[in-house]
Amino acid sequence: MKFFSFWRSLASFRVRIALNLKNVPADVVFVDIDANAHRDPEYRRINPQMALPALVEDDGTTLFQSLAILEYLDEKYPTPPLLPAEPAGRARVRALALMVACEGHPLLTPRVRRYLDHELNLRDTQQAAWRRHWIVETLAALEGHLADNKDTGKFCHGDAPTLADICMVGHVTVALNQQVNLATYPTVKRIFETAMALPEFAKAHPLAQPDTPEAMRAK
Repeated sequence: MKFFSFWRSLASFRVRIALNLKNVPADVVFVDIDANAHRDPEYRRINPQMALPALVEDDGTTLFQSLAILEYLDEKYPTPPLLPAEPAGRARVRALALMVACEGHPLLTPRVRRYLDHELNLRDTQQAAWRRHWIVETLAALEGHLADNKDTGKFCHGDAPTLADICMVGHVTVALNQQVNLATYPTVKRIFETAMALPEFAKAHPLAQPDTPEAMRAK
């Protein structure tokens, strides 16, 4: 199995966590987005969308889009489960994950930032305001769904990590990078700290990857 990843890619961060939780080995192929390596013909053949991550099985089966990869891994390697057993719980976890992966995160991706810069000529301060707006909106939505909900436990749903936690920690990581104060979102903050205390999450952090620039590497 080959896993195409980039240290700063939040979608790759999600898959790294799942691989760690499932204890599934993979040969990591680093694709440097900053050097436009995702646009090279070789990678374009793997994923015509030119987005990360991608997962290629030994038989040539190619998977793309992080949430699809997470569910594939959960079905192929069912222990530990990343989705609850009951239908309502599965729907809640998927909804929390989608809030981040399909609504909040896409507005912060490099291709959006490039468009804001090159096509709309937004100043750095305007782009920072854009990022902060969508980061905070998603945090507020997560807090609203998690706080005082009977299904929220140590993690987003119950007392074991799920797809929701895997997606949430990446968004909070960006929020911290943008110096967003998490005090307004105490439930999100608590769950983030609980998740990141697990070695499977900590080892997947963007600043702990082999391709992380040395000056930025977590010490």
